[in-house]
Amino acid sequence: MIAPVVSTLPNGLTVASWAMPGVETVALSISADTGSRFEAAPVNGLAHLFEHMVFKGTHRRSAREIAEQMEDVGGQLNAWTSRDATMFHARLLAKDLPLGVDLVADLVSNPRFDEGDLAREKEVVLQELGEARDTPDDIVFDHLQEAAYPDQGLGRSILGDEATLARISRDDLVQWQAAHYAPQRLALVVAGKVDHAALCRIAEAAFPAAAGDVAAPAGDAARFAPTTRHDKRRIEQAQLTAGWAAPGHHDAAQDAALLFTLAAGGGMSSRLFQQVREERGLAYAVSAALQPYVDGGLMSVHAATDPANAAAARDLIDTVLAQTASGLEQAELDRARAQALAGLLMALEAPQGAADYLARSLLVHRRFVPPAEIVARIEAVTVADARAAGAAMLAHTPARAEIGKHKPAGSRPA
Repeated sequence: MIAPVVSTLPNGLTVASWAMPGVETVALSISADTGSRFEAAPVNGLAHLFEHMVFKGTHRRSAREIAEQMEDVGGQLNAWTSRDATMFHARLLAKDLPLGVDLVADLVSNPRFDEGDLAREKEVVLQELGEARDTPDDIVFDHLQEAAYPDQGLGRSILGDEATLARISRDDLVQWQAAHYAPQRLALVVAGKVDHAALCRIAEAAFPAAAGDVAAPAGDAARFAPTTRHDKRRIEQAQLTAGWAAPGHHDAAQDAALLFTLAAGGGMSSRLFQQVREERGLAYAVSAALQPYVDGGLMSVHAATDPANAAAARDLIDTVLAQTASGLEQAELDRARAQALAGLLMALEAPQGAADYLARSLLVHRRFVPPAEIVARIEAVTVADARAAGAAMLAHTPARAEIGKHKPAGSRPA
C-alpha cells in the first residue's frame, strides 16, 4: 500500500492525497473540524443549515449549475454534518479532479446566502426534522444524546428545532463561515488516481489566501450526566436505548471498549442478539455501538420490541451486558477482533473508504495514522482488557431514552 502524502499550503489549507494504483476514479472531500456541538444553544441547527445553504448557490454558480456541472461529468456530490465534524464529498473520474476541487472549494469559500433561499431552505430542514420525528428508531438516538449530555452541545439535535431555526439569520451563516471555514481549519483529501503535486497546484488556485490567524472555536466539553427521557407516543414497537460513558478517541482503552461492544452487540453472533432475540424472542432488533469523541464517548444499546416485552427486554439487556463484562470468552473476543479488522481493511480498498479514513485521521489525530498501527492496537487487546473496559463503562448509571406506550425504566410493577 502506497502511503498518503500530506502538505500544508501557504494559506494554511491541509492537502492530503492517497494514490491507489489500478483505479480510474477519485474520492475527494473537504472536511471541517466543526459541527453542532460548537453552536450556541439559541441557534442550534446552524452547522447543518450552513451545509444545506452552500448548495443553494455561490457567487460563481447557481444551485442548478452546481448540480449540472457535477452530473455533466458523471460525478456525485453530497455532504453531511455530525456533532463534531462537517464534510463535503465528491466522487468522479480522475480526469475531472480539477472541476471537483474547484466546485467544493467554491461551496465552502464563496457561498451566496441569499435571503430567499434561506427562508425556503429552513422549510426543507423542517421537513427533514419532521421525517426524523416520524421515525422512532431514528429520533430515539437524538433523545439518548440529550439524556446523556443534557444542556450541552453534544446533547442537542444536529437538525435544531422550529424555534432555533427561526432565529438563524444570514449574518449567523456569514459569521459561521468566517469562524469555521477559513483555509487553515480545512483539510482537502483525495484518494484514488491522484498526483499530489498536481493536487496542490489545483488547490492553490481554487482556495482563497489566508486572511490572518483565526482562533479555533471551542465547543462544550463532554460531560456525561445521565438522565432518563421517555416519549410516551403510541407506536407498534417500543424503542429502547441506553448509553454509558465510554473512552474517547485518545483514550488508551478505546480499542478494548470497541471489542467489548462488538462482542456484546455487534452482529448476529453477539450475546445480545443471540439471547434477547434468538433465545427469548424479546426484540426484533437489538444491537450495541460505540461512538467516540475527542473528549469522551458513548456506548449505546438499542432494541425494538413489543411494548408488552419492554421491561423484560430492558432487564435482559442489562444482564447480558454485565455477564459479558464478567465472562467474555476468548472466542468471542477473537470474533469481535475479526469484525473490527475486516471492517477497517475492507473499507480501505475503495477510494471512498480510503478518503474517509484519511480525513478522520487528520481531523482526530492531526496526522495520518497508518492502518497497521490500528491493527496492532486491536490485535493487542486481551480478554482481560475487554472485560475491564466493559466493566468500567457499566460501573455507572446509564442514560436512557425510550419511545412507546410502555412502563418506563425504573417503574415498579403495579
